[in-house]
Amino acid sequence: MTTTNSISSTKRMVWVALFTAITCILAPLSIPIPISPVPITLTNLVLFISLYILSWKEALISYILYLLLGICGLPVFSGFSGGIGKLAGPTGGYLFLILIAGFFMKIFPKKKTLTILGMVLGMAATYIFGTLWLAAQMELSFTAALSVGVFPYLLGDAVKIAAASIVGPILQNRLFFIRDNN
Repeated sequence: MTTTNSISSTKRMVWVALFTAITCILAPLSIPIPISPVPITLTNLVLFISLYILSWKEALISYILYLLLGICGLPVFSGFSGGIGKLAGPTGGYLFLILIAGFFMKIFPKKKTLTILGMVLGMAATYIFGTLWLAAQMELSFTAALSVGVFPYLLGDAVKIAAASIVGPILQNRLFFIRDNN
């Protein structure tokens, strides 16, 4: 006999797996830029939108599953690459983005300005740790690492945050019915 809780748990696992798959499909699509070892990707956009659909814990699990698939060698990282070497390289990860933006979305779910602030702060934390890692990996000063690892991405990431703040709530409202009423 199936209980409502087990059906709900199964649905949640399917949603986590779906966002893992979406990340695996979109994250490898990247645009290399000549001034930086870090390509432009859609990974952070997918993560922002996942935070509207999933809980922050589920979004984190989805992202960790994506990382594990990439570590195992599947070509799910930027540029259709995989393996632990790519993860340890200068392109880093987005764990802080999920934790900070997810916290704001959980605490202030209906406050658009505060959820956007959470996404901005999550990106800022990602930039800070990413810049430190990039500087260490490439033996650059912090300022030089900012120049190649952050400045070229500010406008694009602002557009992704704006897009997620528009599309995310729409998907959340439309998918809420499908997620919770089937």
